[in-house]
Amino acid sequence: MNRYRCSVYRQRGFTLVELAVLIIVIGVLAAFAVPRYRDSVERSKASEAFNYLSSVRAGQERFAARQGTYSADIGALDIQLADPQYFSVGTVEAGDSGSLEDSWSLTLTRAGASAGYGDYSVTFTQNGFDVDNSTISTLDAINPMQT
Repeated sequence: MNRYRCSVYRQRGFTLVELAVLIIVIGVLAAFAVPRYRDSVERSKASEAFNYLSSVRAGQERFAARQGTYSADIGALDIQLADPQYFSVGTVEAGDSGSLEDSWSLTLTRAGASAGYGDYSVTFTQNGFDVDNSTISTLDAINPMQT
């Protein structure tokens, strides 16, 4: 009877080899999943900048239709936006023409970005996303526009 108990008792747990294999499998899965997760989180944060700047662009177009010029003050636009949580908002500047009458530019900067991407910026003009002046253009893994 004693011998039967020992035999049943030994078969209840996992062996050290089985646990080691399980840990290796989990480690391999995590090695692939964590970077993708990190990129998707940073991409969603970058999307915040694109949404904010798209709203500013629409407000600027309505302002220009009424006033004949673009606004240098985001507060003067007919939009109510909270400042982005993950980006610092620059100032509205004259665009390529050098005058707010027919062009503007606004840059949002992500400082101390997580996920190891460092600082990057997103710039919009009266024409939309400015690929040439946005440093996010070089970061394909997190760029929602995938230019």
